[in-house]
This record gives sequence, C-alpha cells and structure tokens, in this order.
Amino acid sequence: MSKFASPGSQRGATLIVGLIMLVLITLLVTSAFTVSTSGLKSMGNMQVRDEAIAAGNKAIEQVLSSPFTNAPTGEAINVDLDNDGRTDYVVTFNTPTCVSSSAIIGTTVAPSSISLGSTFNPSTSNLYETVWDLDANVSDPNGSGAAVRMHQGVRVLLTQTQVSAVCS
Repeated sequence: MSKFASPGSQRGATLIVGLIMLVLITLLVTSAFTVSTSGLKSMGNMQVRDEAIAAGNKAIEQVLSSPFTNAPTGEAINVDLDNDGRTDYVVTFNTPTCVSSSAIIGTTVAPSSISLGSTFNPSTSNLYETVWDLDANVSDPNGSGAAVRMHQGVRVLLTQTQVSAVCS
C-alpha cells in the first residue's frame, strides 16, 4: 500500500490554493494603493490650506503697511504667491474694526514704537492706543475649493482727531 494518494485525487487542489493566494495578494495591493492615495490627497489638502494661509498673511501685511485707519473700508486683494502673473488666491477683507482705544496719559513707559523717539512725552501726549480687528476670507479662484478665514489684531497709535473720526 502506498503512503501517497493517487495522482488523480489531487488534481486541481494546487490551482485552488494558488487562486486563493492570488486573490489575497490582490486585496493586499488594492488596500495599500487606497491607503497611499488617501494619504496623498490629505497631504495635498494640507499644502493648499497652508498656501491659503500664506496668501492671507501676505494680504494682511499689505493692508497693515497702508494707511487703513484713515478711512477703513473692505477690499479684495489678489495674491500671486508664485509670481507667475496669475492670481492664486483672492483675499477679501471686511471693513477693519476699531475694537478699543485708550489715551496714553500719565504713564512713564512710552509705547513700544521706535518711531516715537526719545522726545515722546506721555504726560502731554494726545495719542491713543487703538486695537483693530482685520477679518479676511481667503479663497482660491482656480477651483481647488480652498477657503480660510483669518483674524488679525493690531495695535495702532492715532491722534485724538483720528480716533474721533474712526473709533466710535
């Protein structure tokens, strides 16, 4: 009596095991592809969001370098981050809001501004510390769907006349 089964009784078993292994390997490769694609999309979304924040910061710096407290109005600023001549993001500012103002009187410590110089005298000053809120919405006109809302607080020294005109 032979210890091995007859060759006819094992036909097809190797084929079935091979097919099962092939299906398992295919499932493993498919799931690895899906996970890597999801990770790639996630990283792309983070990059677009970071670019939108950079565009918002660039526009905020542009507004801060302008005399925005003279006649505060809302505006839209086109931002070209990569300097290719195309608008990458549009930053829409709401009207800057004067949140608070306080007179600088009777203090021995001058405000932190180099432009005031050593001749600044707080006891006779008619300057006011004003706090402004800049509210901006950043959007991508190129269809990525990226949108970020930003708030920036800034302190500005104004004269009493300016404060009366813009801070109520």
